[in-house]
Amino acid sequence: MSAQPVNPSLPPDHVTVFIDGVELAAPKGSMIIQAADKAGIPIPRFCYHDKLAIAANCRMCLVEVEKMPKPAPACATPVMDGMKIATRSDKALKSQRNVMEFLLINHPLDCPICDQGGECELQDLSLGYGRSVSRFSERKRVIADEDLGPLVATDMTRCIQCTRCVRFTAEIAGTYELGGMMRGEDLQIGTYDGKPLTTELSGNVIDVCPVGALTNKVFRFRARPWELIAKASLGYHDALGSNLFLHARRGDVMRAVPRDNEAVNECWLSDRDRYSHQGLYAEDRAVKPMIRVGGGGDAGDWREASWEVALAKAAEILRDNGADDLGILVHPATSNEEGALLARLAEALGTGNLDHRIAEHDLSDGAVAQPFAMPSAEIEHADAIVIVGSNLRHELPLLHQRVRKAWTRGAKVHVVNPVDFEFTFDIASKQIVAPSKLAAALGSSELATALKDATRAVVIVGAVAENGVQAAAIRAAASDFAKANNAALCRIPQGANALGLALQGVLPQTRGALDMLADPRGAYLLYGIEPGLDFADQSTALKALGEAQVVAFSHFACASTRRIADVILPIGALPEIDATLTNLDGRDQLAVPAGKLPGDARPGWRVLRALGGDLGAPGFEFTDLVGLRASLAEREVTAAVSKSSGANGDGLELAVSQAIYRTDGVTRRAAALQAHPLTVGARVVLHPEDAAAAGLVDGAMAKLGNVVGTATLPVLVSDKVAPGAAWVESGYGANAALGAGRVTVRGVDA
Repeated sequence: MSAQPVNPSLPPDHVTVFIDGVELAAPKGSMIIQAADKAGIPIPRFCYHDKLAIAANCRMCLVEVEKMPKPAPACATPVMDGMKIATRSDKALKSQRNVMEFLLINHPLDCPICDQGGECELQDLSLGYGRSVSRFSERKRVIADEDLGPLVATDMTRCIQCTRCVRFTAEIAGTYELGGMMRGEDLQIGTYDGKPLTTELSGNVIDVCPVGALTNKVFRFRARPWELIAKASLGYHDALGSNLFLHARRGDVMRAVPRDNEAVNECWLSDRDRYSHQGLYAEDRAVKPMIRVGGGGDAGDWREASWEVALAKAAEILRDNGADDLGILVHPATSNEEGALLARLAEALGTGNLDHRIAEHDLSDGAVAQPFAMPSAEIEHADAIVIVGSNLRHELPLLHQRVRKAWTRGAKVHVVNPVDFEFTFDIASKQIVAPSKLAAALGSSELATALKDATRAVVIVGAVAENGVQAAAIRAAASDFAKANNAALCRIPQGANALGLALQGVLPQTRGALDMLADPRGAYLLYGIEPGLDFADQSTALKALGEAQVVAFSHFACASTRRIADVILPIGALPEIDATLTNLDGRDQLAVPAGKLPGDARPGWRVLRALGGDLGAPGFEFTDLVGLRASLAEREVTAAVSKSSGANGDGLELAVSQAIYRTDGVTRRAAALQAHPLTVGARVVLHPEDAAAAGLVDGAMAKLGNVVGTATLPVLVSDKVAPGAAWVESGYGANAALGAGRVTVRGVDA
């Protein structure tokens, strides 16, 4: 290694290295393995992962470096100008083979029954670097398995102590749930306390594990990798739109794994997106067109019908109740193709009552979803972040992880919330106030002072604010605050495709979702909605729907759909159809079908095309998906202003966040997610002062009520809730009847 630069023409922050005789330019301070990877030169490894800190504890990546007497770990040896490295020399290969022999002496010979078989890094490398016969004759060690919960299965005897999982939970998830216990040959990886993993990103330890020690419990023993067909798809339970592959066997979706996209989800996947496919195979999945025979409500019977008969009945209902007498309500995860056809159908039927903002209480400002002012991938480079009205860790797990990355780089994170939600980073300042005070808190001098020196500031507004009864005031305050502090305003779209549907014109010209339910229409078309749990005001919605004729395009023939619908048309969920979604950055992303459609279900766009044809509606002349997509175009549509549902009544203010695994019909039916510790069940959380005033203690049962409805819920007393507020999570039937705004709280015997 010369004292003079080998190649003076290189940029000042690069050096020249020679790997296996190939001259390369590498950034100063980078490691040999990084330079080799960039050049496509393979170096075996187990503990190294380019998203995790360097551990250098497996030693599989030993290479020969000129003038160094011993082999050096490529993952932990910085490059130097003029350095000459050999990855395939006799010394390097002998060292790598010796390491492999040590790794295998205790490894069980259970590849035939191991779920990792066929995609195991140890299996692959042992073929090239392992011996055909083991010289180890002593008894192999055995490690007891640990129950990590319903998502991750363990076979810890297979563990090679690479510590990737430990570093993931510490650095990426930020929960520090895994670690090494004991020393030497007794070293084992575990959770210390024997409790299940609680991070919302736990499934990623399966991906980073290079052996079969951590595997997918839901997928366990169900299929072999070579039996599966991988199809590119998307996460559709939040607005990030994580890229993923769905692996299917004979048309059944068996598992989901991340698909690399640095601009969206990097190489990670939230547990919600990874395990939700279980919900596709629920017992109440809609598989046949159905028509009600007899009376409405709980009366009458359902019978299966042909598509021709069911569509004719649906067309009759829509034709008889056109114009202002018809309301069209759309789930915000509906694809762009389906959304465009619903907008055309509404126009053809002469109705301006069309909306996808079904979970929002205050649209008095005509708010619609907008792209993030700063791309989500760039948030990790922000130096000041303000989180407003959001349980971000549960709402958007991988955006929360971006914020954590920003914090590790020195960013200051400030929070304005009605509940002191858990985050995996330190909070520089926080204001925990009742929902009605969130807007005023954004105008505090304390917060403005905290952002005074920031050069890349971001304001993130989440679901607690967007779906609350003071949403319009909070949005206005957040906008003013962002402008005053030169910060990027990032309002989280409330639905996986809320932004795309807004661009396709699925917005009201006459009545929004709140108005068309508060002032009932004669008929409704529901698209992809579970009526009992998806609306902002369940009691009002079910009352309006129960008194009207309803055509339900549905994934599930659930009890609430059967109670209010007259026709049920079974449609495919996103993993079963061709679709595009627009994520929170305004990025259009494509999904292709992986699973087969259940029974006689059809892709929604096909059903809408047939219905539009029966109605003679213009814009339905296409014959295939290519023709439909060729006709798609963004529409300049301004949403009609809706009334706020208001904070009526007396008592405590409701602070409502979404339960992480109860966000939609598919996740609610995923058994493993419902068994997860984060699915805590319906409950109300009260500040100690408010609990004492109501005569309630931790674990007691409380009756909550307002002018809309009542609910009886167990009580959790915590000072994490702002005084004057009652925190509940949506998505549970037990509290679905509660209206927005304020509730009275008392003991069940009071």
